[in-house]
Amino acid sequence: MDARESVLVILRSTTLIMLFLSGVDAARSRGWDYAHAKGWDYGHATFYGGMSGSATMEGACGYGDLFEQGYGLQTTALSSTLFNQGAMCGACYKIKCHHDWKWCLNGTIRVTATNFCPPNYSKPNGNWCNPPLKHFDLSQLMFREIAQYKAGIVPIVFRRVWCVKKGGVKFQIKGNPYWMLVLVYNVAGAGDVVDMKIKGSSTEWIQMSRNWGQNWQTNVQLLGQSLSFRVTTSDGQMVQSDDVAPANWQFGQTYEGKQFRYI
Repeated sequence: MDARESVLVILRSTTLIMLFLSGVDAARSRGWDYAHAKGWDYGHATFYGGMSGSATMEGACGYGDLFEQGYGLQTTALSSTLFNQGAMCGACYKIKCHHDWKWCLNGTIRVTATNFCPPNYSKPNGNWCNPPLKHFDLSQLMFREIAQYKAGIVPIVFRRVWCVKKGGVKFQIKGNPYWMLVLVYNVAGAGDVVDMKIKGSSTEWIQMSRNWGQNWQTNVQLLGQSLSFRVTTSDGQMVQSDDVAPANWQFGQTYEGKQFRYI
């Protein structure tokens, strides 16, 4: 191949690349791209706390020691738009870094929503958790699975996935004889609880209300009765766990019920 033919090949290749890129840009301008076609949504991710994860414990969902409760460091805080006033606590997401070749790694992570990333309205242009942004503030361990530490913040794609948990749904009972607060956690399937009912051995089913995060409350006095629970998740599935707590149940104790099925 002589010099002239080589130049022609390079020009043709360059033209094809430019046509391809213009086609991609045009498709994106119409709101379509590969990620969206596969059911992914767009957002950004940062991290908080150190590698030990101590800063990620507790949180706005009402969970306590995330290691004891089975979540570990595979967790995230959600921005206002995603958190939905605590309704999304327990939901699970698959996340990967997207289109930042300088900082992205090839990893994909699965995390559970356990905390809230609060907005800062005094800083409307510099706070990633302000509405309407879809933002994940990950544990540092999870962030470093998908991006380099020095990046600080990266663009991501994400989607909801089934939560995979070991054992049954857990019910931690708190409160006093006149007011009961039940933390429900370790929920498989959809993960996010949208309705809870409780039944004493001497009562009918009692509707509970969300207090905060995944803490549900009732003012009905149920001391001395065995307790059953009905838990409903956002996909409409309901699991009924009968006589989970015996009649001599105690405040501060945790009891295990049945688990949700998922595909």
